[in-house]
Amino acid sequence: MKHIPRKRFGQHFLSDRLIIEGIVDAIAPAPGQPMVEIGPGLAALTQPLVERVGQLTVIELDRDLARRLREHPQLKVIESDVLKVDFTAVAQDLQVPKLRVVGNLPYNISTPILFHLLEHVDVVQDQHFMLQKEVIDRMVASPSTSDYGRLSVMLQWRYAMENVLFVPPESFDPPPRVDSAVVRMVPRETPAALPPKLLEELVQVAFSQRRKLLRHTLGRWLEARAFAGQFDTQRRAEEVPVAEYVALAQAL
Repeated sequence: MKHIPRKRFGQHFLSDRLIIEGIVDAIAPAPGQPMVEIGPGLAALTQPLVERVGQLTVIELDRDLARRLREHPQLKVIESDVLKVDFTAVAQDLQVPKLRVVGNLPYNISTPILFHLLEHVDVVQDQHFMLQKEVIDRMVASPSTSDYGRLSVMLQWRYAMENVLFVPPESFDPPPRVDSAVVRMVPRETPAALPPKLLEELVQVAFSQRRKLLRHTLGRWLEARAFAGQFDTQRRAEEVPVAEYVALAQAL
């Protein structure tokens, strides 16, 4: 029975064989690697992955799709909202130190998923995600560009990232109204140690009025915290490199 894509789950199923091969090549799965796929859908990416790794854990919210996936002997199915999945517990359950995480993420909740995984980064070897190209442009953006923002800073602090593959709308059924791309995210081995919530709050304040100089936003926030250190607030938020935001969070 044909599965009808559900709008509420943001379902767009990958159907282009060449693109699928390109994604699998970018991931470069090897036998025995502990891999978790988010949103396997109709298993277009799942099947070539499981053929290479042998066993695969998949996270699927749609119960009809989850039921189909359970029929596959090499899949362990977690039927759940990915935002409720404890990836640290998944790694413990599989008795492995690190997971390789992949998936075609639902565009309507892609950013919350990225921040959820940030909380479990210590058990992640790498991540390969298909996302809206616009989101990946923001993830990998450099300072002093219009795409550079909160997402850029929070993720670049913790990951080395690159846009590895462009995916046009016609590669999906049904085609989305946006271009897509695949991003590779590799956790940094020695990230700057700091409370993530503090950096998140700091960056959120900085970019709350990105057209204004930071003295109007971050400057006042720092004054309220009685910050006595040095930080140039005569700049706009997008002009400050990731390393400076991280250093400021550490100083606080």
